[in-house]
Amino acid sequence: MRGRPGRGVMDFDPGVITRNLSYLLWGRLAEGDPGGLLLTILMAVSAGALALVAGVGFALAAWRCPGTIRRLLFLSADLIRGIPLIFIIFWLYFLLPALLGGDVPGAAPVILALAWFSSAAVMYSTLAGLEALPKGQREAALASGLSEGQALRWVLLPQTLRNVMPSYVALLVSLVKDTSLAFIVNVTELSTLAGQVNNRTQLYPMEIFLFTAALYFLLCRAVSLAGGRLARLRH
Repeated sequence: MRGRPGRGVMDFDPGVITRNLSYLLWGRLAEGDPGGLLLTILMAVSAGALALVAGVGFALAAWRCPGTIRRLLFLSADLIRGIPLIFIIFWLYFLLPALLGGDVPGAAPVILALAWFSSAAVMYSTLAGLEALPKGQREAALASGLSEGQALRWVLLPQTLRNVMPSYVALLVSLVKDTSLAFIVNVTELSTLAGQVNNRTQLYPMEIFLFTAALYFLLCRAVSLAGGRLARLRH
């Protein structure tokens, strides 16, 4: 892309950031259409919550139901992890409206795709955490009069969640960055709006995309710090 006449490749124009700052941070929020960094955060948090619930549920099912159910869960997890995430986003973007018989908000297929893809990693991490616990934990819980379900809910699962917290934090960091793949279906998250601003201003992309990269870094760093603090509090 050609730069502005008379402007060197390494000449910065910070004004392009300040003039478009609110647009990059929250899009057209005043018009009821959130975008930019705000939409990136909403998508990552929503997908992370769905992935956590689904992944932990799958792990518990695999833990409690050995045999065919466990093998089917592993097969489905391996299948979804073996497909590029961008394909899943693209498929759901066109599949959901056909199944529901109407328009679907553009962010919804991306959130579902991210959650579906990430739930496999949550399942494996949670199951590994369960299997890593000393067997005496389960035996002691059963000896105290708890049922299998109660032992899993009140004794084993809390310890597992605490132990695998770093994996969950790393997953959320990955989700933040993976939201940028929403550009393929023109969802107005941060990277999409950065591209729009760059195309509109016809500037060399150094300013816009360096600023965008800095926002992603700060957001991921905040997630990592918050996750580390939470892990320390739980200990």
